[in-house]
Formats: sequence, C-alpha cells, structure tokens
Amino acid sequence: MKISGFAIVAISTASLASCAITVPVAVISGKGDVMRGTSTATMSGGSFQVAGRLKGKTVKCSGTYDALDTSVTISMAVHCSDGRKGIVIATRQANGLDGSGRVRLTDGTEADFVFGQAAAAL
Repeated sequence: MKISGFAIVAISTASLASCAITVPVAVISGKGDVMRGTSTATMSGGSFQVAGRLKGKTVKCSGTYDALDTSVTISMAVHCSDGRKGIVIATRQANGLDGSGRVRLTDGTEADFVFGQAAAAL
C-alpha cells in the first residue's frame, strides 16, 4: 500500500494538533515579588497564567498569544484578577522554549517576565 505525501502531512498535522508544550513562567517585580505559573502552546493557540501573593492577596494574571508565530519577539495582552491589564513583550531564545521579556501594566507597574529554564530555576 502506497501512502501519498498529502496523507502523511494530514496525519502529521492531526498528531500535532493534540500535542501541547508547557513550560514554567515567572514574573518578578522590582520589589522581588514572584508570580509563578505556566505557558502552554498548542496548534490552536498559546496561553500563559501566573499567580502570586501581592500586598497580602493572591493575584492571578493570564494572557494568550499566537503559538504558531515564529517571530523572535512576540507581544501578549495580559489581564489580572485585580483589574489591571497590560502587555508582555517577550523575546524567545533559539530553542523557542526559553526566553525573557517585560510586563507593563496600565497602572505603571513593570516586571520581568521569564519562561523556560530561567523560570524553572527560581
């Protein structure tokens, strides 16, 4: 039985659609507060979420991104449970699984954003 190239591509795409890659994420404020979480990329999209104690209460922040975007630098909208929102600008390393960037919220808050091995080391 001979399998066409199209069939191989279709089977590969179907297999990849069910795959997910998850890496650790950390957001570090200038005051040393750390929020930890994960980022997950699938063929249908990417998302990240972090949580941590800030000023005595738990705050959760999350966002989405285009997981198929192969750009070195990407931007992601972020929304937090305390009503703040903003943007993350992150730069990926060559392997695509590690990188860092900056979070800027509309209230002026800024923090470092790391993912992959750097986040796992915190």
